[in-house]
Amino acid sequence: MNLKFYLCILPALLPVLASCNSSSRQTADEEAVVRIDTVTVPLGAVELQYPGRVVASTEANVSFKVAGTLKRVLVDEGDYVKAGQLLAEIDPVDYQVQLSATEAEYAQIKADADRVMGLYQDGGTTASNYDKARYGLRQIEAKLRNHRNQLSYTRLTAPFSGRVQKRYFSGGENVSAGLPIIKMLSENGLEVEVNLPAASYLDRQDFGSYSCTFDVLPGVRVPLTLIGTLPEANANQLYTMRLALPKQSSRVAPGMSAWVSITMNDSISTASCVPATALLEQDGKSYVFAFTPSTGKVSRVAVGVQTLHTDGTADVHGGVRPGDLVVSTGVHHLKDGQKVRPMAPVSKTNVGGLL
Repeated sequence: MNLKFYLCILPALLPVLASCNSSSRQTADEEAVVRIDTVTVPLGAVELQYPGRVVASTEANVSFKVAGTLKRVLVDEGDYVKAGQLLAEIDPVDYQVQLSATEAEYAQIKADADRVMGLYQDGGTTASNYDKARYGLRQIEAKLRNHRNQLSYTRLTAPFSGRVQKRYFSGGENVSAGLPIIKMLSENGLEVEVNLPAASYLDRQDFGSYSCTFDVLPGVRVPLTLIGTLPEANANQLYTMRLALPKQSSRVAPGMSAWVSITMNDSISTASCVPATALLEQDGKSYVFAFTPSTGKVSRVAVGVQTLHTDGTADVHGGVRPGDLVVSTGVHHLKDGQKVRPMAPVSKTNVGGLL
């Protein structure tokens, strides 16, 4: 009885089951609905912005050329010193004794050499004895100069005018040759160091002007002058650029953070403006999905990000041009070559689609 019942209703169920399968297949094949925006031209000049740091144009760890007991350190951290000013001293007693012994040795050897060379002039000795006396005198003269220098090296002087940033030792401590005693910063000029990504480094020939701002000096924009860019990337795969601050920047000090702005030359700028939501970051690179209306498909293209703006847009170069169409929603779920359906534009007069 039951079997007959199922056999009777099976023909009626087949269209329903087929409809369910068709509906499931239609859902699986349905294109992603995305928002499409047009790539535009950036407003005004293209400007790159990167964090930077103020550094001294010259800094040095000052050390003794000889070892010994530190007699005294005459400066403190923050002191201003002039070039040639005495900074610290090593106890010179051992070097004075050494020099006195060498001076006595020199006097004896010189007297002997003068006597031998006088005899040679009169024909009273051989040329071999004359050469030995002359070479011996040269040796002791070199030794005397060296020991005089070593005594002078017990006095540590400033290599340039500037400020003492760090004092590493106090009096009474034993120090070795080459061990930093004081760190000095030059006040002749300050610089700003900024690290550029590879894409910006390649565009450096297009850089026009440079300036910077400081969080601690709101409303102040300081012009910068390019010094140079290191041709080799650092450990973070960034290229260090050095920029000179004006000499009258008295309110700026080494170690301060800065925001460096680089204005691109307008005549050769090739930047485009896209919504920031159109950017996809993968494996350290930036991409957008360009939309082709004729095929309804998207293609993933690489771009270089120049500037992120507070209005939700980004200036990019490469990959797209003004007038191109890009996907600005759901880019993390798209694949290269995927078919999509543009979202219907939102009416400014029918908010919410209620009419």
